[in-house]
Amino acid sequence: MTMPRRFILSCAALSAAMALGAAAQAQTKELTFAHQDMLVPLRLVMESGEVEKATGYKINWRMFSGGGDVIRAMASGDVQMGETGSSPLTAAASQGQDIKLFWISADIADAEALVARNASGISSIKDLKGKKVATPFVSTAHYQLMAGMKMDGVDPKTVNVMNMRPPEIAAAWERGDIDATFIWDPVLSRIRPGGKTIATSGSIGKRGAPTFEGIVVNAKWAAANEPFMVAFVKALNRANEEYKASGKSWTPDSPQTKAMAKWTKADPKDVGPAMALYSFPSLAEQLSPTWLGGGAAKAMANTAVFLKEQGRVQEVKPDYSGFVTTAYVEKAMAAAAK
Repeated sequence: MTMPRRFILSCAALSAAMALGAAAQAQTKELTFAHQDMLVPLRLVMESGEVEKATGYKINWRMFSGGGDVIRAMASGDVQMGETGSSPLTAAASQGQDIKLFWISADIADAEALVARNASGISSIKDLKGKKVATPFVSTAHYQLMAGMKMDGVDPKTVNVMNMRPPEIAAAWERGDIDATFIWDPVLSRIRPGGKTIATSGSIGKRGAPTFEGIVVNAKWAAANEPFMVAFVKALNRANEEYKASGKSWTPDSPQTKAMAKWTKADPKDVGPAMALYSFPSLAEQLSPTWLGGGAAKAMANTAVFLKEQGRVQEVKPDYSGFVTTAYVEKAMAAAAK
């Protein structure tokens, strides 16, 4: 029997609609993650592919040179999730970007440092006057450099603070173009033999300017993909626990070390010493008042004041807790308890 032309067209339209719906659904099972080169357990998750296997999502891992670049990519819509320091995160929140901090990937502790070149004549922060000091602007290192100078009464106008990405800093150091830098690994390990450590993120943090590395997500994307978020948090915690259980025994030839080096371009021999400078909060610690339970928002508020003084943001929000969520860690803990 011949089908009426109207029926055939209706079926065709319905099939097209179903195809479009399926395509849209498939698109929700893919995301782009902006990562950096810090030596944190997240690299083990990236190497294992465990989140992809558990969720069926495709994750496009894209490397960026700094948190500011990550935040800009997320603002453009090209990136749904990424890792960034507390300073770029605060800048984004202050500008009203629709993001949520859902995981503290590392307490930076002593993992970032101000190192002065040997024979530069720099033995303290006060000696930076008239010197060339490189750091990635709006990074946690930049925040602590400026905070340290303020604490020690150094007028930033008397210091030539230069905006450079980590690879540029490494090259400038080798050429002898800069006197000092506030930076993190893997660049930090490369330059330390030729310089003197003047201050660390830990020492300045104890004086009132703490910093952290976190993972942030587009708020709407996270809400629409909750099962993925919970699975991702589970994997992050598993990697943290693996490091805590066996990290001190990793050698340059250990598969974990090789994975870390692969994703960060670090020298395998530097991985162990560099990771030992960080602290990686457990699930329970994530929810504590120190971190997602209040401390992160407080640190962001203090950082925002600094960023406004530097002209990096126009306003300081009255409260930054709206840019932090404990929901996915709580759900991951509940699932683990079953």
